[in-house]
Amino acid sequence: MESLKVLYTVLEVLIAVACCLGNLMVIWAVCTSGTMRQQPTFCFIVSLAVADFLVGAVQIPVAVLMDDWVKTSFNCCLFLSCVFIVLTQASVHSLLAITLDRFLRVYIPLRYKSTVTQIRSWSVVGACWVSAGILGFVPMFGWYRQDTLAQMEDSNSTTITCTFLDVMPMSYLVNFTFLTCLLPPMLLMLVLYLCIFMRIHQQLRGGGVSGSGSHSYYHKEWSLARSLLIILVLFAVCLLPLRFMNVASFYGPPLTVPHQAYYVGILLLHAHSAVNPVVYAMKIHSIKSAFKTMWGRFMLCKEDQETTRSSQTAENINSITTNRNEQNIRV
Repeated sequence: MESLKVLYTVLEVLIAVACCLGNLMVIWAVCTSGTMRQQPTFCFIVSLAVADFLVGAVQIPVAVLMDDWVKTSFNCCLFLSCVFIVLTQASVHSLLAITLDRFLRVYIPLRYKSTVTQIRSWSVVGACWVSAGILGFVPMFGWYRQDTLAQMEDSNSTTITCTFLDVMPMSYLVNFTFLTCLLPPMLLMLVLYLCIFMRIHQQLRGGGVSGSGSHSYYHKEWSLARSLLIILVLFAVCLLPLRFMNVASFYGPPLTVPHQAYYVGILLLHAHSAVNPVVYAMKIHSIKSAFKTMWGRFMLCKEDQETTRSSQTAENINSITTNRNEQNIRV
């Protein structure tokens, strides 16, 4: 069991580093590009990248510590557990905002720019995070494991070995976060993407009236929507195994889900945040171009540093040679 925990910890550290570096590059690429910064879609992508960055910077380190490593008060452990739910909800809400943005761009192309302004986009981003915080911190107001708290009171203990399932009730995780707050938005997003692709296909075949422009517009929308759908599908693939395990343990027969299975589910959930920047770089042309520009600047700075060092070395050699010649002349 100890070797399994060590392997889990090592993998979590690697995923955390990938999350932080990859999503920082995405945020930097969008914020330094005037074109992307002015497009509402990339506001929502930045929101998703921030959530993914916080998974690597906050959620994964805390998840490792909460694997029977630290003792805390009950409320502290509950607060840390709620942060996990907040970040997951923020990711779902950001994905939903991205989907709605693409839907409006395809269905109201003429009124899109006047309807989806930058101010409104950032307001939606703020609403996504506020709503995620409200839903994620519900357990702090009473929906927590009462039996764990009762055991602490019976044993006159003020601390517990902090683990997620010791403070989070399965009824909250299954009935509220998954079946109420996660599953319906994900199904709605799938329906919206189906509508988006049907609309684009109709316009490309000339089956409808397009007041906004040419086939190139819809080809571009098709490509970007397909890339964003890949991110949604990956999110579902990485999220659902852990959620299904919770449903099975809560509603199914009295079977204990193996600890190893939970480790795999947690690693999958966290790995999604590290994979997103790779999808951006491979599938979204604007971010791919920004990454190439960043890499070019980095290499150029490196070449400039090497040139400066070589020139300084040459100057030092010339200086030493000159001093020696002067000494020889004096002798």
